[in-house]
Amino acid sequence: MTKFIPVAAVLAFALAAPGAAEQTNGQAATDFKLTDASGKNVQLSDYRGKTVVLEWNNPGCPFVQRHYDSGNMQKTQAAAKAGGAVWLTINSSAPGKQGHMDAAGARQFVAAKKAAPAHYLLDPKGVVGKGYAAKTTPHIYIIDASGVLRYQGAIDDKPAARVEEMPAARNHALAALNEIKAGKAVSVAQTQPYGCSVKYAD
Repeated sequence: MTKFIPVAAVLAFALAAPGAAEQTNGQAATDFKLTDASGKNVQLSDYRGKTVVLEWNNPGCPFVQRHYDSGNMQKTQAAAKAGGAVWLTINSSAPGKQGHMDAAGARQFVAAKKAAPAHYLLDPKGVVGKGYAAKTTPHIYIIDASGVLRYQGAIDDKPAARVEEMPAARNHALAALNEIKAGKAVSVAQTQPYGCSVKYAD
């Protein structure tokens, strides 16, 4: 059975500690519900039957900026969408911390960067981020059509790459998506995420 983070918990208080155990590949991903930048409630389980990508985002993080300013994140989002996947960007920065945005700021970011997530989700209390033990921005999780976590970690294998070197990187997210679509096991199912620490409230 899919695990579930109650809506009330998301709205009221954090149930999971920052040191929560990582989600386990091969097991059901924790269900959750968050509000997106347009005010719509979005629940992970609504997308059962589709592959889902979760991307933790902090616009103030230099690593995130590198991926967005180079267009790499947008290209990855577009390729995922073209392959039938749903891309959910999540911001777990707490109020007063780097990268925190309200709904208007999130909409402005998506428009300015010409990003292509299906939804930009707001998690200011960090409930979902802590529940997934999201450590960095970016941090990528890929959940298959049956709701099982198949990949977690870095977007690629070049944490220190200059922008001009990024095309040579192995895009772990796209590689995993292609393998899932082909009905194969994900050959690199977990990697060390890199980037800025997620700016939780505590």
